[in-house]
Amino acid sequence: MVFSDLLFIFIFLPLFFLFYLLGWAADKKFTRPAAASNCFFRNCVLVIFSLIFYAWGEPVYVLLMLLSVLINYIAGLGIDRATRHRKLALVLGLTADILILGIFKYAGFVARNLTAIGIPVADPHISLPIGISFYTFQSISYLVDVYRRQAPVQKHYGNLLLYISMFPQLIAGPIVRYDLVAREIQNRHIDATDFREGMFRFMIGLGKKVILANQLSEIADQYLAGDLGSISTAGAWVGLLAFTFQIFYDFSGYSDMAIGLGRCLGFHFAENFRHPYCCTSITDFWRRWHISLGSFFRDYVYIPMGGNRRHQAINILVVWMLTGMWHGAEWNFIIWGLYFGVIVTIEKFTILRWKHIPAVLLHIYSLILVVLGFGIFYFVDFSRMTQFFNILFGHAHQLYDFTVQTSILNNCVLWLLCIVLSLPVYDFVVDKAHAIFGTHVVARQNVALAVRIVVSLLLFVISVSLLIGATNNAFIYTRF
Repeated sequence: MVFSDLLFIFIFLPLFFLFYLLGWAADKKFTRPAAASNCFFRNCVLVIFSLIFYAWGEPVYVLLMLLSVLINYIAGLGIDRATRHRKLALVLGLTADILILGIFKYAGFVARNLTAIGIPVADPHISLPIGISFYTFQSISYLVDVYRRQAPVQKHYGNLLLYISMFPQLIAGPIVRYDLVAREIQNRHIDATDFREGMFRFMIGLGKKVILANQLSEIADQYLAGDLGSISTAGAWVGLLAFTFQIFYDFSGYSDMAIGLGRCLGFHFAENFRHPYCCTSITDFWRRWHISLGSFFRDYVYIPMGGNRRHQAINILVVWMLTGMWHGAEWNFIIWGLYFGVIVTIEKFTILRWKHIPAVLLHIYSLILVVLGFGIFYFVDFSRMTQFFNILFGHAHQLYDFTVQTSILNNCVLWLLCIVLSLPVYDFVVDKAHAIFGTHVVARQNVALAVRIVVSLLLFVISVSLLIGATNNAFIYTRF
């Protein structure tokens, strides 16, 4: 089940909010004002619906998640209670998390590569549990934060299960750091503003996914998924640009929906995207794209390895190799990660120190490298990747064909929306509203509320209309 599913929108979500409201009423009635936790019944509802949400696609792997949470629960208690053996408890917990991720995500990859070099190993053919990379990293975040005493240990298994399994961010992120939501697990307060802001954010994400990403996927697949020998150089660029926009609106749309649903429940998840296509370097791009993953690797891998203090280049390359591996158990993802790692390393000693390069040139340079990087990201098959890049750089039977003109002209509104909405339009509108209304705060708030209601309804109606009978609606990042 995914957020842009009619079953989720019209059945799962209304039922969840109904029971969550009943849980809120029960918490209000049975919880004492001075109690350490005011969310017991709401948390029960959230856990139950989260497990139903996850089990909808693969019920067997719910057991794997429950086991993973149990291991981390025990390890967390060991870290908190032990004095001499805190590090041992941490190492054992982290080892278990990495082993689970390694077995279910990378065992087949290792077996295939060993066989390829002459060491016959049977491929275990283990299917990938949805979202395992996300909830494993959250488990690691929990153990490390408890070890560093940045967050209190979770003494109730159910609360830790809630943190790991929370359906708004379970299968495609963002990666929610434990220290950021630890207090909200047991004590959180929601008002009308939280719910209103959360639902507006959800509708924005739904529109990004359904109205933009799904339509872009059809253009991308037209050029990238079929016979590459039949496409022109211009067609290769159109397909790659469509995929570049698709993956952004797909993933940022999901993040918006996750952040919005979290806000409706009283959780404040960190932002995951900040207009990445406005970047002026690859380093800047990765400060704006999938921020939760970047901050995870920075705080839990890069800095502990030495960060900028020693072996900086090696640290960067290791982090980027791991970033690539996190995205998938295929060589193209590893190469994709190292591709950006090398560029980021070079930038540290070049353009990031040069202060007089025009911003427009830096912007063009960054976008070209980002787009080419997504070409590596898309193609798992190396022969197809090589063929595609040859076509991309002019080695094609023709440079331009009629289908390119059709893809551009027939979708000109879609392309325009993709470009405009990748810019900080919302910030621009807010600044203009402040300038127009000045000190008339009430008037500005009323107009903003009316606009949000209209925009939300419009996005909802269009999205639902497009979802009826839709055949291409999967989120790209559920694969990771």
